[in-house]
Amino acid sequence: QVQLVESGGGLVQAGGSLRLSCRASGRTFTTYAMGWFRQGPGKEREFVAAISWSGGRTYYTDYADSVKGRFTISRDNAKNTLYLQMNSLKPEDTAVYYCAADHNGDGLRYGPANYDYWGQGTQVTVSS
Repeated sequence: QVQLVESGGGLVQAGGSLRLSCRASGRTFTTYAMGWFRQGPGKEREFVAAISWSGGRTYYTDYADSVKGRFTISRDNAKNTLYLQMNSLKPEDTAVYYCAADHNGDGLRYGPANYDYWGQGTQVTVSS
């Protein structure tokens, strides 16, 4: 089992920044690929960003087109924590943001069904 707890959400004006954190506990965090997803009002849950585990190699990351160049995913394995730095926020970024863990640590996968564990979510609201 992996337990995930997100934090860092809130209300921000358009153009502002937020950093989300996801603290993991339980099984070895370092061997899991991690992802961020979001679900806006009346919408399906969608992929935002993902990061592989290192195993001594360079991390691989990928992003949804809608957030490329604005969001950065990172991880600190020593702290068992995943981050999402969100800059230049737009009203359309408003959603509940979820972190998720995928036991397929070497790969980057984009569908929610591929992820094994989920946090409870944190609300991000961007005002215009």
